[in-house]
Amino acid sequence: MLTLTLDPKARQPLYEQIYRKIRQEIAAGVLPPGTRLPSKRSLAAHLEVSVVTVEGAYSQLLAEGYLRSEPKRGFFVWMPEPDEIPHAPVPAAGPAISPASVERPETPVLYDFATNAVDTVHFPFATWAKLMREVLSQEDSALLASSPPQGVLELREAIVRYLYSFRGIRAKPEQIVVGAGSEYLTALLLQLLGHDGGWAVEDPGYRKAPLLFSHAGALVCPIPLDEHGLRVDALRWSGARVAHITPSHHFPLGTVMPVSRRQALLNWAMEKPGRYLIEDDYDSEFRFDGRPIPALQSLDTGERVIYLNTFAKSLAPSLRIGFMVLPPHLLERYQKEFLFYASTVPSFEQYTLARFLELDHFERHVRRMRTIYRQRRDALLAAAEAAGLTAWGTFSGTGSGLHLLFQASAGPSERALVEAAARTGVGVSPLSDYALTPPEPDAPPTLVMGYGPLDAGEMAPAMGRLAKAWSPLFRNG
Repeated sequence: MLTLTLDPKARQPLYEQIYRKIRQEIAAGVLPPGTRLPSKRSLAAHLEVSVVTVEGAYSQLLAEGYLRSEPKRGFFVWMPEPDEIPHAPVPAAGPAISPASVERPETPVLYDFATNAVDTVHFPFATWAKLMREVLSQEDSALLASSPPQGVLELREAIVRYLYSFRGIRAKPEQIVVGAGSEYLTALLLQLLGHDGGWAVEDPGYRKAPLLFSHAGALVCPIPLDEHGLRVDALRWSGARVAHITPSHHFPLGTVMPVSRRQALLNWAMEKPGRYLIEDDYDSEFRFDGRPIPALQSLDTGERVIYLNTFAKSLAPSLRIGFMVLPPHLLERYQKEFLFYASTVPSFEQYTLARFLELDHFERHVRRMRTIYRQRRDALLAAAEAAGLTAWGTFSGTGSGLHLLFQASAGPSERALVEAAARTGVGVSPLSDYALTPPEPDAPPTLVMGYGPLDAGEMAPAMGRLAKAWSPLFRNG
């Protein structure tokens, strides 16, 4: 059993003390690769701390690659050395290799239900090209001048009007910071808010967020979710100072956070100075059932919410245009310390997008795409029922966004389902790929399926292939 000396009076939270001490033991060789660590419950009982505290420490070690988890076996130290990486053997002289031993190419993916792709066929190319010509003829020399660090004023003004009309957010143009995508803006926030203290992320959740935080030197705190979203009690236990959340449509579970949980998060942020919520509103435009959910930022009266969004889902990922809304007191510090950063989005694209928003082309495009995506969702669900998939599980998260979940009732593992689908040319993702901590032993196998890039007519053959691939697994399971 691990014996670790903890100091309840220290500034570091207990989970962080456990994480750092175990990491030191691994680095010193006291815990060599392959060592099995105590279960969360047994270590919690031994150290006289909560299970949530140990879970937070193990989660961070998993996220940084110090541990690996094996279902139903536990946690093991994993620190591969460079010379442990396998190298391709040198071919030796001898008889010809038999065809059966040759590694065959993987089955090409014919129907890819990826979550990082959208429909680009219906992008309004003609309208965009017309606006680009207008910008070239009317802005001329302004396009060659350096863009303001926060983005051109015309675009920031257009974003402010859009946010008020569609997300209920009251902001001023000077609060908007335009940047080349959410990753760049998040990197700015890491510098603005500081790396000290834990940075909480949803678990499961958007995988790039913990990578960005950990690479910048911040302590990542995976926080579990319930049916209402991120658990505030676990957030308090974690000792985190900043939380990255997707309240309007959780990725990938699809949960829409109710106002009671949103208020509880705002209360958490107001309890201590320096706490902030980063609201990632990545696909709020595509809600199919009911009215749009107001942004969490619109409820914030204490300047604790930083709103973050991009046009990657609503227009095209290649545009690389995102923006954030800074609370006034953070804006003041940003303008004092960070205006030396040059704008990362060309002026030409900013002026074009500004006109696209001002002339209501964006609103019309979103309405059109909402109809198209709803048809694709409906076609997928209908095809799944016709193919018999609903006899093996249920679909959820269908009310908004461009992906949904298929939760199997029993039988095969997530990995078996994914591999069987791949052999028939269908790409799906296991929910466990989005988690930083291992799932509970009794958790049902769940798959994440993005339908943004697929046409409605492709759903029936794709579901037919899945039914053929999975039938033996469920029959034998």
